[in-house]
Amino acid sequence: MMVDRVVDLLGPVPPGVVIDATVGGGGHSAAVLEAHPHLSVIGIDRDQEAVAAARERLAPFGDRAHVVHARFDDLSRVVEEHGHELISGAIFDLGVSSPQLDTAERGFSYRRDGPLDMRMDRGTSPSAADLVNQLPEDELADLLRRLGDERYDRRVARAIVAARPLHRTGELADVIRSAIPAARRGGRDPARRTFQALRIAVNDELAVLPGALDTAIERLVPGGRVVALAYHSGEDRIVKERFRHAASGGCVCPPGLPCVCGAVPTVRLLKAGAWKSDATEVAENRRAESARLRAVERLPGGDAA
Repeated sequence: MMVDRVVDLLGPVPPGVVIDATVGGGGHSAAVLEAHPHLSVIGIDRDQEAVAAARERLAPFGDRAHVVHARFDDLSRVVEEHGHELISGAIFDLGVSSPQLDTAERGFSYRRDGPLDMRMDRGTSPSAADLVNQLPEDELADLLRRLGDERYDRRVARAIVAARPLHRTGELADVIRSAIPAARRGGRDPARRTFQALRIAVNDELAVLPGALDTAIERLVPGGRVVALAYHSGEDRIVKERFRHAASGGCVCPPGLPCVCGAVPTVRLLKAGAWKSDATEVAENRRAESARLRAVERLPGGDAA
């Protein structure tokens, strides 16, 4: 199970605080706290309902656990406000959580009818309905292609524009399904990619991720680790690129030649590629099929924040 691997990866880190940058319902944090008495956790989430759920779940751990309503690109401020300069680890479990998907009123699910919302922090804007009903067709198609890897982006965008206004997830899902011929759908719901793209756009997820990962790495103590779990190819590409950048020290020398630019690596990759879910986990949770887990460890020496 991925949660077990996350717990194992954080076992060797020095005593201190771990930032759960996407705390959700507190599952990863609870598992880490139970397994590793030398660690405490500060959980961060932009979803106020997730913050409430995580606080309840982590309450038995007392002062070892704190949960804050914030975006993970605000990581440095949160760390400092809790009296820390450096951290022993960080967890990024990216994307939408099961409680968000399972609650129709949040508007994340193409299987459950609800308002077309998708905001993780409902105090912000725009909503998915704003994008669906206001974006020009070309911009909507571009969004679906870039953030959802939707190969029928123009066909879907054209159908959405023709069906406006749309205010319910069920309406949108039906429009998408009607736009993609059954013979071209493959084995998964054709609405999945469009919903994914809208969710990422609404919450500006990819834009804030690189800086948050860099900050987490900068804040690590020697021997500290950052663990990132991605379910979307765009998220995973960013994680891989930022981890490799830190592992190379930002080297700009041609590949295959000795480094002469003076770059100094700050981390080492704990695996050359990514860990993936096994068949048992995929059978229990279809979403696990796309999971990619990567991790780095801070090297001795170098400057920390």
